[in-house]
Amino acid sequence: MQSSNADGNLLRGTLDFLLLASLEHGPLYGLRIIQDVQQRTGGHFNFKEGTLYPALHRLEKRTLIRAETRPSDTGGPPRKYYHLTPTGLNELSRQREEQRAHAHALRPYLEFA
Repeated sequence: MQSSNADGNLLRGTLDFLLLASLEHGPLYGLRIIQDVQQRTGGHFNFKEGTLYPALHRLEKRTLIRAETRPSDTGGPPRKYYHLTPTGLNELSRQREEQRAHAHALRPYLEFA
């Protein structure tokens, strides 16, 4: 995952959160997940399929998401859509609180920049 001005270690720590949050409002397939994250972060987070699919498989193995193959709406090959599971929704809530706490803790340092 790349960002215009972010450290790689910080990005790896937020990838699962971004993917779970991207699926919060409904199922998406891989390219749409990438586009959603790019759009919602103003292009700050940008990752490729080589980063996305291993992360999705890891989340699926943890039963945080599940995949469902559906026919393409454009007539192409079937697409794999990813859905949040109830466990994934709980994990997203937990991670969201963790991210908020982290941002709150950093606030005094960000204000002096």
